[in-house]
Amino acid sequence: MSLEKKQAILLLNDGTIFYGKAFGKIGTTTGELCFSTGMTGYQEVFTDPSYAGQILIMNSVHIGNYGVNETDKESDSVKIKGLIARNLEEQYSRIQAKGSLQDYLIENNIVAIEDIDTRALVTHIRTKGAMNCIISSDIDDIEKLKIELAKCPDMNGLELSSTVSTKEEYELGNKNANIKVAVLDLGIKKNILQCLIDRDMYIKVFPAKTSFSTMKKFNPTGYFISNGPGDPSAMPYAVETVKEILKENKPMFGICLGHQLLALANGISTFKMHHGHRGLNHPVKNIITGRCEITTQNHGFGIFSDDVNKNQEIEITHINLNDNSIEGIRLKNKPVFSVQYHPEATPGPHDSRYLFDDFLTMMK
Repeated sequence: MSLEKKQAILLLNDGTIFYGKAFGKIGTTTGELCFSTGMTGYQEVFTDPSYAGQILIMNSVHIGNYGVNETDKESDSVKIKGLIARNLEEQYSRIQAKGSLQDYLIENNIVAIEDIDTRALVTHIRTKGAMNCIISSDIDDIEKLKIELAKCPDMNGLELSSTVSTKEEYELGNKNANIKVAVLDLGIKKNILQCLIDRDMYIKVFPAKTSFSTMKKFNPTGYFISNGPGDPSAMPYAVETVKEILKENKPMFGICLGHQLLALANGISTFKMHHGHRGLNHPVKNIITGRCEITTQNHGFGIFSDDVNKNQEIEITHINLNDNSIEGIRLKNKPVFSVQYHPEATPGPHDSRYLFDDFLTMMK
């Protein structure tokens, strides 16, 4: 039987079952189910470390139609646990592509399933909320799949950043630059680093569990706290590092998980969202300027607005226009700010790149 015709099964934690066709590696995988609304940029999404531990539904059809390319990677490997789509394409049209999605997933040991009614599946998740699931193309016994699915850890309370962070410190950019930035890597995307380098910053990237005293030895002009996977409340080590950075009164910029850790460091609680925000088309309003931005997002946790409103030292700077959730904050008495979304925005849109310029201006 050909790979295209081999049956695969998707089983959700609530007992819902979908049958489809195998793609990528033949095998079994588990993870938290989430969906992305992006129509392009699938390789950037697959390699985003913030997706560690998750099985991804791609809303758009014909995923894989422009192949894969080394330049489109946001990390050194695919980080999703599995992939679900309506159509996964082996054939590709882009002349710059170095290979097919099929070969890429096999090389990265990613189990995938296609021929799924993704509209029905996403509607189910939007109603029931994010949940764990299992994809299998080598087990067809539902009871066995339920046993395997029960072993999958819940994302609540799960610490994942240390599993995707760099293991060694490294430096990038112009050594003679006037601006030096210490970067805490909690699962950072390559293009965030590139956005800093493009603004003539010399950066040193540190592993997730690096102490503040070690980062301080770099004598940075400012600090950057990166995006990453997992539950921020399960990262007391990173919260403590952020608290120490705040005592320095030096500029600090946080993105996504970095935004949540800044909140926790200021007594603001985080919570697990019903189904999260993921995709390239989320509208956000900058309350300070009154301008709206179309943003790239990937997060399953948020910060409590009630806690923010009670904190006299924190100001809300950005809100999501779909659900009014908080997308940005800044400290009133320190040169510190953060956003929940991704201003580096690969593959786009680039409406929010100005935030890196704001960070640069703050350090100057």
